[in-house]
Amino acid sequence: MWDILTRRGRRPRAVVAAAAALTLVVAGCSGDGGSKANGGDKAANSSITIFNGSTGTIVEQWNPFIPNFLQPTNGLIYEPLYYYNFASTADPQPLLATAYAWDAAGKVLTITTRDGVTWSDGQPFSAKDVAYTFELIRKTPAINATGLKLVSSVAKDDKTAVLTFEKPSFTDEASVIGNTPIVAQHVWEKITDPTKSINPNPVGTGPYKLKTFSAQSYVMEKNATYWQQGKPKIQNVRYIALATADAASAALTAGQVDWMSSFLPGLDQLIKNQKNLTYVNTPALTTSIFTCASADLGCKGPQTDTAVRQAIYWALNRDQLNKLAGGGFAETASPTMLLPERDKAWIADPANLTTPGGPDVAKANQLLDVAGWAKGGDGIRAKGGEKLSLTIQTVTGWSDYISLNDAMTQQLKEIGIELKPTQVAWQEWNNNQVQGKFQLSLDSIGLGASTNPYSTYLKYSSTTTAKVGEAAGLSGNYARYKNAKVDAAVAVAAGTNDETVQKQQYTVIQQEIVKDLPYIPIYVNSMLTEFSTANATGWPTNDNKYALPATWKQWDNGIVLSTIEPAK
Repeated sequence: MWDILTRRGRRPRAVVAAAAALTLVVAGCSGDGGSKANGGDKAANSSITIFNGSTGTIVEQWNPFIPNFLQPTNGLIYEPLYYYNFASTADPQPLLATAYAWDAAGKVLTITTRDGVTWSDGQPFSAKDVAYTFELIRKTPAINATGLKLVSSVAKDDKTAVLTFEKPSFTDEASVIGNTPIVAQHVWEKITDPTKSINPNPVGTGPYKLKTFSAQSYVMEKNATYWQQGKPKIQNVRYIALATADAASAALTAGQVDWMSSFLPGLDQLIKNQKNLTYVNTPALTTSIFTCASADLGCKGPQTDTAVRQAIYWALNRDQLNKLAGGGFAETASPTMLLPERDKAWIADPANLTTPGGPDVAKANQLLDVAGWAKGGDGIRAKGGEKLSLTIQTVTGWSDYISLNDAMTQQLKEIGIELKPTQVAWQEWNNNQVQGKFQLSLDSIGLGASTNPYSTYLKYSSTTTAKVGEAAGLSGNYARYKNAKVDAAVAVAAGTNDETVQKQQYTVIQQEIVKDLPYIPIYVNSMLTEFSTANATGWPTNDNKYALPATWKQWDNGIVLSTIEPAK
């Protein structure tokens, strides 16, 4: 239920470190789960090592309903009914289900489950497990992360599960079939509190199962009874922790890691003479300035003025920001918060397809002049005794975002805005956004459970926010944005599966948010993933993005590890 293609799933921002600085927390990478196969049958002895951002001590958690679950939980151990590939516009791929259908009102969803699937403990899988999973979610609000309004969940027979919702739920389709881990009834009905169990002996239908665990590393081994015959082909997958994220590049070039997703400055030069190393870039998250926008909901500061937000939008030199902070790997964003290339069909006005690359300082100054913000002797504007000074928060150690703030400070000074960057611990940064206790915050807009814009635009609905000091909703309208036209359009889009109607409503939303800019887009941040072909081949490529390849991406991680093969 938890979508980690969001700010909560951000990848480590490693900087280049010398090989001598490499300090693996795990002692060596050999044996069952090390990078090198020790002779014998290739498949039987095959293994790879993954660094997915863990530093220091690893805390065991295999509960797929708890936000801090270990990343192999969803994808390797547990599977959804269907798989959505964010790297393409292809239809969802059937996994534990083979068909589904809504009734005309969009309140009843009938799911047909796959034959021949067994749980990793040998017990048969059926529609009863599907019905049980959603009933567990219905009865336990704390694990209902996407707020599904379920009335009931029943199994008509071993192949048919029927979900009934309180209201039309067409737009919840992807969350239901593509973003819900299906669990075994015979296991979970014995768990007293699903909100607290770490699920130490996980039983799933996925391609791998837990072999060993320690606070420094853990090993997943092939599920010999996996329903997709012949998959996976890699026997053991070891996940390691590094002493620091700075050691990531050294681990990669030293051959200690086969798969990782890290922002590595100078990546092309780093791997230039490494014949086994390659990478793919799959930008998907729009790096943005989150603003606490609504004075009516308790936001305070110049950023509550729409003209100020508009001026910031036009003053940014995004080409320069990409060069200085994005390593040249970032791609152009859209003020609609959709992806210009992938989502072009959903963007109504061609003028809003992309953000400007360079700044329009004259336009930014004009906006502030008209709004009454006058420059003082120090070059900083003021209005009614209030200085146009804004604090922007980011997380300590997020090096590319820190670089963004440094560069934006200089760019905004040109139009009379004082930007004051501050670095805080992740927990404080997160709490500030959830509670609305910030002026500006550097973050990224994540993607929803499918490529339909609904889940992105739900972040603009006042139904998913709250007054400053209260926690915003699960869908995260952290900007405290409130617009009656947007609220009405989101509600209409939620109640239909007619894409023509949805596009009409998204047009309204786009017109309003491009004007109001509660989230100010910078660029589509790079999503760099590095691979070694020394021990495995068949990784995603720029020409064949059969999955979003980030190591931390739930569901996709299972697709990738089911596809790769031992190197010959």
